[in-house]
Amino acid sequence: MAAVDQQPLGSGFGKDTPASEVMQGIDLAGKTSIVTGGYSGIGVETVRALAAAGAEVIVPARNREKAEENLADIEGTVRIADMDLGDIGSVRGFAAHMRENYDKLDILINNAGVMASPLFRVGPGWEGQFGTNHMGHFALTQELMPLLEKAEAPRVVALSSTAHKMSDIHWDDPNFENHDYDKWQSYGQAKTANALFAVALDRRMRDFGGRAFSVHPGGISTPLQRHLPLEEQIAMGWRKENGEPSDMAAKLFKSVEAGGATAAWAATSPLLGDNGGLYCEDCDVAQLGDDESPRFTHVQPHAVDEESAERLWQMSEEMLKTA
Repeated sequence: MAAVDQQPLGSGFGKDTPASEVMQGIDLAGKTSIVTGGYSGIGVETVRALAAAGAEVIVPARNREKAEENLADIEGTVRIADMDLGDIGSVRGFAAHMRENYDKLDILINNAGVMASPLFRVGPGWEGQFGTNHMGHFALTQELMPLLEKAEAPRVVALSSTAHKMSDIHWDDPNFENHDYDKWQSYGQAKTANALFAVALDRRMRDFGGRAFSVHPGGISTPLQRHLPLEEQIAMGWRKENGEPSDMAAKLFKSVEAGGATAAWAATSPLLGDNGGLYCEDCDVAQLGDDESPRFTHVQPHAVDEESAERLWQMSEEMLKTA
C-alpha cells in the first residue's frame, strides 16, 4: 500500500490547545467558509473560531431552530441555511443556493456526523452512517467544487476519527446488505472513508492550488454519543456508574473548545501550505501508525492509502449516480 507521507510538523500546539489559540494571527477577512454540523458540539467551536478570525461562516442545518439557538452568541458573520446530509436532493439544493449567491468558497469543513447508531438507511438505501458521514459529504463537496476552484488556496477538511482503526472499507458490501450490521464496524468504515476521501480529494484540488485534510478531533463528550446508553459507556470505560467521566476519560478526553481546534488548524495553518491529503490530530500531522501504536493516536496505513482512496472515490461516484 502507498500511504501519504505522515510526519508531524512540530506545530507548537497540542492536545488541549483551544481553537481560539490556533487561530491567533490568522486573518480570514473576505473568506467564505462552510461548516457542516456547525451548530452542535465541536462544530460550534470551529464556527466560533473562523468567525472570530473574520470569515463569513455558512452553517447548513437540518434543524434551523436549534442552529439559531446554539449559534446566537457567536460574534461575527454566521449564516444558517437548510440542508439534510442524508437527503442528496437537499444537499444539491443547498449547493445550488451557494453557487447562486457566492462567487467562491475558501474553506469547507465536513464536520457533521452520526456515530454508532442502530441500522438506518438514507438515499437510495445506503447504510446510514456511511451514507451520512461519507456519501452526503462526498456529494456536497462535488457540488461545491466550482466555488472551491475559484478561491485562492482553498482547503477542505474532513472529520475522521481514531475509530478508523476499527474497520477498513467493507469493499464488497459497504451498505451491510449481505452481512450482519455492526454499529462500530459501520462507524469505523465511515471514518476510514472520511480519511481516504481527503487523500483522493487533495490530488484533485492540487490542480487549482487547493488542499484537503482529514482530522481526528479527539475524544470529547458531545451529542455525537447520543446513541450510546450509559450502560454501554460504562462498559467501554468512558463513564463511572454515577454517569461522571471515568478516570481514563478524564485523562484522554478534551474540552469542546479543544475539540474544535484541529479542524480550524487544518483549515488555516500556514505550516500546511505545501502539504495535503494528510490525517491530523492534536493540531499537528499525525504519525503513521503500526501494530504497536497507541489505541487513540496515530493513523493506520489503510486510512491514508492512495490506491484505496482512488478506489473509494470511484465507488462513491458510482453510488452517487443512483441518488
